[in-house]
Amino acid sequence: MGYLSPPPMPAPVVVYKDVGGLVSDYEALTERYRRENREVRLHECRSACTLALSLPNVCVYPDAKVKFHQAYNAINREVDLGVSSQLFASYPTAVQARLGHLTREYRVLTGTELIALGMRNCEGGPTMIASRKQRAPSTSVASARPDGQSGASLASFGDIAQKVQSAVATALASTSGRTDPIHVAVADRQQLTGLARGGEEANALPEPAPLPPRRPPSEAFAGFQDTASLSPAYLRLISGAQPILGPQLVRTVASN
Repeated sequence: MGYLSPPPMPAPVVVYKDVGGLVSDYEALTERYRRENREVRLHECRSACTLALSLPNVCVYPDAKVKFHQAYNAINREVDLGVSSQLFASYPTAVQARLGHLTREYRVLTGTELIALGMRNCEGGPTMIASRKQRAPSTSVASARPDGQSGASLASFGDIAQKVQSAVATALASTSGRTDPIHVAVADRQQLTGLARGGEEANALPEPAPLPPRRPPSEAFAGFQDTASLSPAYLRLISGAQPILGPQLVRTVASN
């Protein structure tokens, strides 16, 4: 992201790598940022981008690199002393003293050096870290019921469980030598199923599924063992085969 491509307000302008350009373009954006009091954060900034140092709400990262040099004409590549003087005059006094003057070659000041000269550190502000609030443990859990009413609380279930556990422990840890039997009530599964389905009618066992029809007895084919006399020939049984259709049906087909 460059100096000339800002995000929508009120987001800060984060300059990752800007290689500079026409000083007039950078002057226009600099004045806009000044009116909006827009924060500008510098990572790498070169040439005309160094106008950002004139803003009241500018900061640099410690690993930033800001590169200064004289302005020159883009057509004939000759140094423009007037524009170069304007650039130099826009820098803070401490930065001017450190640079002394601008040259045709780049002069680089790191973010650490600029912070030492009084520039604001982008990492020096408070860091906002999102944290999830811890929920207080719930003391009761409503159990869903078909009638829409809430069930018993978790605490009541816990009390019942403790009482049952205490009673079983007392019965098992008898010190008098008693061996009283422990009676365990087992619910009738069919009865519970019937009640859950809505009454005695639902408790009735389902009727068994009908069985498939039985195979006709072999006597049905008793009179149809000899097929050698049948005509046409395709109605005759192959040796060792068993007839499937009854003799009446076969005769009917043969007669047709």
